[in-house]
Amino acid sequence: QVQLVESGGGLVQAGGSLRLSCAASGRTFSNYVMGWFRQSPGKEREFVAAISRTGAIAYYADSVKGRFTISRDNAKNTVFLQMNSLKPEDTAVYYCAADPGTRVSMTSTAYDYWGQGTQVTVSS
Repeated sequence: QVQLVESGGGLVQAGGSLRLSCAASGRTFSNYVMGWFRQSPGKEREFVAAISRTGAIAYYADSVKGRFTISRDNAKNTVFLQMNSLKPEDTAVYYCAADPGTRVSMTSTAYDYWGQGTQVTVSS
């Protein structure tokens, strides 16, 4: 089992920045691909970003590319999502997830463990 706890969400004006954190516990963190997903009311959960076990490879959704950066600190069992130039359409509950596979996946079904989510609201 892996337990994931997100933090760092909040209310920010358009153009602002937030940094989300996800602290993991329970298993060896570096054995997991980590991802961020988001879900807004009435919409399906969508992929945001994912990072390989070592942090060498990162994938992003087209909608956030160039604005968001995913990173991880395996010594601190934490994955981060730096969000810059935020837009109202980025408003959602953001979830981190852990995938025991070896390849970086953009598909939610590949991820076995999920956090409870943190709300991000971007005002216009």
